[in-house]
Amino acid sequence: MSTNGREPAAARNVLGGPLVLCSQQPLTGFFRTGCCDTGPHDAGLHVVCAQVTVEFLHFSRARGNDLITPRPEYRFPGLKPGDRWCLCALRWLEAYEAGVAPPVILAATHEAALTVIPRAVLLAHALDVQEDAGTV
Repeated sequence: MSTNGREPAAARNVLGGPLVLCSQQPLTGFFRTGCCDTGPHDAGLHVVCAQVTVEFLHFSRARGNDLITPRPEYRFPGLKPGDRWCLCALRWLEAYEAGVAPPVILAATHEAALTVIPRAVLLAHALDVQEDAGTV
């Protein structure tokens, strides 16, 4: 409970709704809760729920962030294409600019991503949008 006696506001996604689970297998998130939630200690802003691709994984490793190799000492199983993972907003944007951004799950992407990535860019890479119906 907060110091003013009220519960803190629930995390919101980029669509304005409640933030939903990104992945429990593998367990993701800065806080390892399965959600792409954030807080003051999350300097990397791990808020973009993405379904990683082989192109993105190789891109990230080439940039010094190896998400493929398991690291049991950090409870990190290593990722494979198709896994969902909470990515750093800036790394996702960098991958977008390089043409290798993985698709995103908007309902599981924290609204803080919008401070780094334009909403239209996220919408264009969304797995959970029906563009033909004109709805999100």
